[in-house]
Amino acid sequence: MNDYQQFIGTRAVAPQHAFDTAALERWLAHHVPGFAGPVQVEMFKGGQSNPTYKLSTPTGSYVLRSKPGPVAKLLPSAHAIEREYKVMSALAATDVPVPRMLALCEDESVIGRAFYLMEFMAGRVLWDQALPGMAPAERGAVYDEMNRVIAALHSVDFAARGLADYGRPGNYFERQIGRWSKQYQASITQPIAEMDELMAWLPAHMPASAKDESRVSIVHGDYRLDNLVFHPSEPRVIAVLDWELSTLGHPLADFAYHCMAWHIPHELSRGIGGLDLPGLGIPSERDYIHRYCERTGIADSDQLHADWNFYLAYNMFRIAAILQGIAKRVEDGTAASAQAKAAGATARPMAELAWSFAQRG
Repeated sequence: MNDYQQFIGTRAVAPQHAFDTAALERWLAHHVPGFAGPVQVEMFKGGQSNPTYKLSTPTGSYVLRSKPGPVAKLLPSAHAIEREYKVMSALAATDVPVPRMLALCEDESVIGRAFYLMEFMAGRVLWDQALPGMAPAERGAVYDEMNRVIAALHSVDFAARGLADYGRPGNYFERQIGRWSKQYQASITQPIAEMDELMAWLPAHMPASAKDESRVSIVHGDYRLDNLVFHPSEPRVIAVLDWELSTLGHPLADFAYHCMAWHIPHELSRGIGGLDLPGLGIPSERDYIHRYCERTGIADSDQLHADWNFYLAYNMFRIAAILQGIAKRVEDGTAASAQAKAAGATARPMAELAWSFAQRG
């Protein structure tokens, strides 16, 4: 059977992420039509931030996503699971595939933290962006589908979906650089000189395209291959997951984050940098950008290429700050997966890569 358990894997719930299962069952029985226990709880192995659980019952499976346990030290604005619930609810019946949202519980007295319940989507999660084992045509179809879905997201009329207040107005990049600078500084385990350089360079080198406040869309914030669930046998996305970092913002920031894969070596976070892309059937970054521009109606693709080093430097800085946050949670003992230590260790090389693109810019 193709499902998360086959492609991601589950494990026993770690002590720091355990909760009162009986209390959860009682709450779900009152708030989710058709729910009936008993429930078996496992944790998904993937993910570094909000703990995600598989709930198995005699009549079906669900996914529960929560804030970290009560012992976790939460950074301001982090782990906002109610925002994930809101945006996925709003995207239902659009061209952006999302799981069906079933219930949100913001009362932390129920299991000790806020959580929501959503539909379990049976399909494939593809972790390696080189897509080993696929034929070139299959890889090309997967990449074109990723492109289609992010273009669809950036084309959603967010105000019509009730999301006009989902983000703050004003300069998106200025606010985001400030946010991730603060989160990095709050998560330092060992200083990274390149992060200090980037915190000064980025605000001073924003191109005109980044300052264009007419470009506003829902941005996912972490749009990448392994946050998508594909149909069990077709190159079709059936769910976009992990909306924790979503907001209203600049679509090119979101798209450039997604395109970092073309510049990250395969041995570092499973990027596709340095691989034989034509031989694999994976489009070049330039062709991928061009297809996105066609789908979203961006006419100035040449100018976008000229500004690309800024966008890459910004996004690599941002992901380095996120990785540093994971490193801090490892140090504090609250990281949500066994892979967290390895992920946290990549903060420094990611920052170094970001600074190399800034220097080119």
